[in-house]
Amino acid sequence: MQSKIFSYENKELEVTWDLKRCIHAKECVHGLPNVFDISKKPWIDPDREPDSEKLAEVIEKCPTGALHYHFKTKEQTEQPSSANKIIIDENGPLYLQGNLIVQDKDGNELLKETRLAFCRCGNSTNKPLCDNSHLKTDFKADVTFNPERLELEPQETQGGELVIKLIENGPFVVEGNYEVIGGKQYTKTCKRMSFCRCGASKNKPFCDGTHRQAGFITE
Repeated sequence: MQSKIFSYENKELEVTWDLKRCIHAKECVHGLPNVFDISKKPWIDPDREPDSEKLAEVIEKCPTGALHYHFKTKEQTEQPSSANKIIIDENGPLYLQGNLIVQDKDGNELLKETRLAFCRCGNSTNKPLCDNSHLKTDFKADVTFNPERLELEPQETQGGELVIKLIENGPFVVEGNYEVIGGKQYTKTCKRMSFCRCGASKNKPFCDGTHRQAGFITE
């Protein structure tokens, strides 16, 4: 995973922006257009918003985790949402929210996050994260999913860590409590599940083994 981080500060907090994770979802632009203005340089100016709490609230809506904040004057950090979520974006990535732990195939921690966008077209140059390659390749995948694939005994607990394990040349596997959301479909589960990363599965967003025939290559 690549990163290219820029920093913007005012007296109360520091805003960081990771260019490599930004896919221009524009939640920040819609939330505080006076702070996040792509027509200006620098395009982020925290001084344009006197309410730092409001600025932090908008930053937490960035679905990719490209934006983060750090308060200088007090101990306040972003807390994971109470429920882990996997949100299917039509013709686009899978947005993950919650207490996210990304691991390699051997269980080594690569990243701890609250918001991520995972590539599901198979063409990102920053795998496993989305870099908007789905727009260039005209990737097509709707938001529906087969809820029967997630059937399991009812959850005894909510929240907690969601471990996301990257399988070499294959899917990513999630372990923990989570919700899958696709349009009006909504399913809670704690089933260990494999999600497609090659873009070729016929049972999206889940893996069906097609990555082997497709010759999908990734670390």
